[in-house]
Amino acid sequence: MTQATAVAFEQYSELDDTDCDARIVAAKDALQERAIILGHHYQRADVYKHADLTGDSLKLSKLAGQAKAQYIVFCGVHFMAEVADILSQPEQVSILPDMAAGCSMADMANLAKVERAWSELSEVLDPDQQVTPVTYINSAADLKAFCGEHGGIVCTSSNARRILEWSFAQRRKVLFFPDQHLGRWSGHTMGISPEQMQVWDPDEWMGGLTPEQIDAARILLWKGHCSVHQMFQPQHILKFRNQHPDGLVISHPECRFEVCNLSDYVGSTEYIIETIREAPANTRWLVGTELNLVNRIAEEFRPQGKIVQFMSPLVCMCSTMNRIDPQHLAWCLENLLDGNVVNRIQVPERDKALARTALQRMLDVS
Repeated sequence: MTQATAVAFEQYSELDDTDCDARIVAAKDALQERAIILGHHYQRADVYKHADLTGDSLKLSKLAGQAKAQYIVFCGVHFMAEVADILSQPEQVSILPDMAAGCSMADMANLAKVERAWSELSEVLDPDQQVTPVTYINSAADLKAFCGEHGGIVCTSSNARRILEWSFAQRRKVLFFPDQHLGRWSGHTMGISPEQMQVWDPDEWMGGLTPEQIDAARILLWKGHCSVHQMFQPQHILKFRNQHPDGLVISHPECRFEVCNLSDYVGSTEYIIETIREAPANTRWLVGTELNLVNRIAEEFRPQGKIVQFMSPLVCMCSTMNRIDPQHLAWCLENLLDGNVVNRIQVPERDKALARTALQRMLDVS
């Protein structure tokens, strides 16, 4: 297949959403089992409804590896489409409808900075003997490959504690990147003290830490965060509890520690959905995660008398994932009908092999 005769996106950019919707449905019907659409929970509603399979990062990682379709169209962000390419078969093609759909958290750690951190750690200890590198799945493929090469592993928000337990069974320290909040909360649930979890600032020599701090640390937390979950504040919870004493608070572990600590429940997107689903009717919930997901579950559970409320008073959604719109999805699918692959995601073979090792360790542990 070739992209030489692909229809340019400009011909789709001004299409009406209703027209796009009809064309997406028609293209899916024509492609049948040749293409499968994966949709992350944070995806906007007008795209999410077209997904054949939905879930959080761990679930979609598994589904990507099990998909039988020739084309895997990932309505998520760049690193998710990379995971699909890594775990799928060689003949399968991973596609991201809009290449601008990235992840600001993933961008906070890159291979050059992680390799420099590894080198700096060697000034005070032997990292290949004493440190397990753990990368959150919200990271580029070459960082997953780095973990695969150095005895490390990948984690998601739903299995981070289990992955840390595995990591400590290998070596006595962990370098956790790129999300400090997930690493901190997971360590906290294991009884690791704040003094044993030091923030590694990649823009500072030795992460801004002394040799004594590095030696005492069990987890070195990369100075990174999710721009969406970072917005939630303790005062949002305190105001809710003052107004609704019987209300319940549930937060994603990418939230800052103070928010997680004030919450009744903390867990992944799948955990949040299942917890509210299994709750008694007529309960009220304050939810600290992405807006599209909160709106979706609020609508789903409204018939049960459940009130699901977004934690922040400000509009707060994953703006990069939101770049995938009906126009990009229609463009992608109709090009496939014409024999053209647009926006293919291909991880270099060396990185793919090493990243698959780190991902498979995660899947085995999970």
